[in-house]
Amino acid sequence: MKLDISSLRQYIKPFDVFNPYELYALLRLRSEVFVVEQNCAFLDADNKDQVCLHLLIYQDEALAAYARLVPPGVSYREMSIGRIVTSKQTRGTGLGKELMKRAIQACYDHFGEGPIRIGAQVYAIPFYQSVGFVVDGEVYDEDGIDHVEMLRKTDAL
Repeated sequence: MKLDISSLRQYIKPFDVFNPYELYALLRLRSEVFVVEQNCAFLDADNKDQVCLHLLIYQDEALAAYARLVPPGVSYREMSIGRIVTSKQTRGTGLGKELMKRAIQACYDHFGEGPIRIGAQVYAIPFYQSVGFVVDGEVYDEDGIDHVEMLRKTDAL
């Protein structure tokens, strides 16, 4: 199934303006994927959400994709994108790549030009390489899953 971009609605919000339904939807999506699907017990509420911006992409009335836009100095010296997730129903449609393109642009729009650093699950390296990230470090264990830092320079792609 191919992604129909015209069916998407995007919002970028700071934490303190979420209504309870939006907050519930994003926490549920993160939990469905990172805790249930990946069978990984970890504390998702890490006290970073309050200082980040949140990119939400809705398809019809459902939250289909989400990313946390992290200002420089919070997770890394550079700005970052985290909690990158698409709903199970939308996988294979190209929404993940669309989410990343929008998240990258939103980082530049809100935090200025500069490199973006992420902590990527090792299996997803090719996906992140497809949007301009390169491996920048050694593999490390985070909550029982192999990760690696990746960096995207401003002029990538």
